[in-house]
Amino acid sequence: MAGNFPVSRPRRLRSSAALRNLVAETRVDVSNLVAPLFVREGIDQPLPIASLPGVVQHTRDSVRAEVKELADLGIGAVILFGVPSTKDSIGSQAFDPEGIVQLCLADLAAEVGDRMVLIADLCVDEYTDHGHCGVLDGPADDPMTSVDNDATLEIYGRIAVAQATAGAHVVAPSGMMDGQVGAIRGSLDSAGFTSTSILAYSAKYASGLYGPFRDAVDVQIASGGNRKGYQQDFRNAREALVEIDADLAEGADMVMVKPALSYLDVIAAVRAHVNVPVAAYHVSGEYAMLKAAAANGWIDHDVVALEHLTAIKRAGADVILTYLARWFAEAQQ
Repeated sequence: MAGNFPVSRPRRLRSSAALRNLVAETRVDVSNLVAPLFVREGIDQPLPIASLPGVVQHTRDSVRAEVKELADLGIGAVILFGVPSTKDSIGSQAFDPEGIVQLCLADLAAEVGDRMVLIADLCVDEYTDHGHCGVLDGPADDPMTSVDNDATLEIYGRIAVAQATAGAHVVAPSGMMDGQVGAIRGSLDSAGFTSTSILAYSAKYASGLYGPFRDAVDVQIASGGNRKGYQQDFRNAREALVEIDADLAEGADMVMVKPALSYLDVIAAVRAHVNVPVAAYHVSGEYAMLKAAAANGWIDHDVVALEHLTAIKRAGADVILTYLARWFAEAQQ
């Protein structure tokens, strides 16, 4: 007895660390984590990203070393983002066989491709001189200009084939263009890459949490523009299921919700709605806030970092893309 009240069953099951571990409903595992990595063309040593403490823009050589270590730690996958030396209006470096991501994919496929999943982000915002996720239908500085959806799909198909040719096991279209998954699936199949999977950024929100990522890939949207015309409105949840259904009908193998922590309700709704793997992206802003608060002594980094990952998993994500992947794997050693 505790005072006038009996000890409850839940409280009894919390009485020791061993017992809490035994009955824990949710577990984060390194094999379900994806480490986002940035590779920059034309540098000879890794460059720290100020707004993403502990994250760098890699060289071709340093990303090879990093991925080998991540594989040795048991991390399930990496996703590559490229930072080219030159950009143009259509993002041609994204599908150039000699583009930085394609070169790195070939390196990694040869070294760790049999024990780690290699994912390539499939978009053009890092590669265009206007910073949008697609081809524009007019001058970048004209406020009436918008993204040409169909012209963009043709570019996405070329990127998918280039990435699969280089060794990507999974391509991950993140542009939120209508019909992108179907166009990519068709291009891959026509080129003989019927086994290459598609992880669709199906519910990608026009969030304010992407700032550090844009620092990492040197992206500025022309004329102070935004992506609200093609990414989801953060006020809406039901439309995420519409986007999910469309991507699955077009051939997506996995679907993603991005960001993660601000959209746990969406993750849970998607998990209840589909029977395919669900991924969630613990994005740059969520990571940066954690690091900044911890650096100021306002929170315990390790406690809160684990809480973040567990919350995402608890909401229903099977796969978590996170800059915390290496930290978590090393903490489990």
